[in-house]
Amino acid sequence: MTDATHIETAEILIVGAGPAGSVAAALLRQQGRQVLVIEREQFPRFSIGESLLPQSMAYLEQAGMLQAVVEAGFQFKNGAAFMRNGRYTDFDFRDKHTAGWGTTYQVQRADFDHVLAKGAERFGAEVRYRHEVVNIELGQGANGGARVTVKDADGQQYQVDAGFILDASGFGRILPRLLKLETPSNFPVRGAIFTHIEDGIRGGGFDRNKIRVTVHPEHCDVWFWTIPFAGGRCSLGVVAETGFLDRYQGSATERLQAIVAEEPSLQALLAEARWDTPARQIVGYSANVEKLWGQGYALLGNAGEFLDPVFSSGVTIAFKSASMAAAALQRQFAGETVDWQADYGAPLRKGVDTFRAFVESWYAGGFQKIIFHENQQPEVKRMISAILAGYAWDLSNPFVKETSRRLAALEAVCTPE
Repeated sequence: MTDATHIETAEILIVGAGPAGSVAAALLRQQGRQVLVIEREQFPRFSIGESLLPQSMAYLEQAGMLQAVVEAGFQFKNGAAFMRNGRYTDFDFRDKHTAGWGTTYQVQRADFDHVLAKGAERFGAEVRYRHEVVNIELGQGANGGARVTVKDADGQQYQVDAGFILDASGFGRILPRLLKLETPSNFPVRGAIFTHIEDGIRGGGFDRNKIRVTVHPEHCDVWFWTIPFAGGRCSLGVVAETGFLDRYQGSATERLQAIVAEEPSLQALLAEARWDTPARQIVGYSANVEKLWGQGYALLGNAGEFLDPVFSSGVTIAFKSASMAAAALQRQFAGETVDWQADYGAPLRKGVDTFRAFVESWYAGGFQKIIFHENQQPEVKRMISAILAGYAWDLSNPFVKETSRRLAALEAVCTPE
């Protein structure tokens, strides 16, 4: 396997064993396809993005992984809460416009992703850890597929002729980089500083069944996440444009602590916290691509587009893309002609663009006016709740069908004269 002249074959090669790759692998194995997954890291490994959306549960169920996730003992989640200058509002995802799951989990991604990868292996996918894709030549493999060069854990290279490639490499964005598919994001360059802490939260003033998003008291485009885990721990982070984050000195932990100290409710909530894990920082994570598919390949999840962490949409988009790509491949292997733009690219982008409009409105301040408005209409709130729960592809929801127009009209109603 370490012989560069030796060429293996794979019916479908998946780059990355994260949520998108593992779910796609399980779905394709259920179709009887031969699947090889190339994963650069050794699992379990740390990853950010711990708060799932209820829509994702349907894809776990479809992939045959739901029981394993339920039995892993993750923190139950039923909604999202928001704080701004002492004002609190929340959404219960069980009360929503769209039918389907209304609850989910908040997960340590190292454990969650490992559960999914083991599930893919249980269905018969081969997962090679500490192997890295270093080159892809489209159309150069056997039968017109791609020839993929892989480096193993010992640094030796070998080649795989793949009939089809699914790039689920996340922020690694292997195919977009190798094929020069990346385009600039229209979002400002933002960064996040984050850690896991023993939160020390006591009493009933904090709903552990909800992620809490707290807005900085002076800057509406700076916000904190507090994601409770089972066992008294939580994920804590701040998101802001890099110019804001660069004002603070010291280690990543010291900088995060200094910014948290500027928000009184969050500082009080975490007064007894034990900061036992060094903080990390990532910058410039938002990304776009020219297209989500091409001859012999498709991009899944964050490998295609990543918007922003504010509404925790990343894993849901990853699962949705895996499900859609597996369905398109099932038809293709059955001999049908698949229009990948009509059947995959365009419909996937529709939901992504719905999330995008909400993200843009959040940072501009308009969506914050909506969710903190005193006189919320129950039916409108249920429509918004459905999207925050991940149902961004449900065209029966007016806020999906006409996202930007509906948000603008609602913002105008919620803006004081």
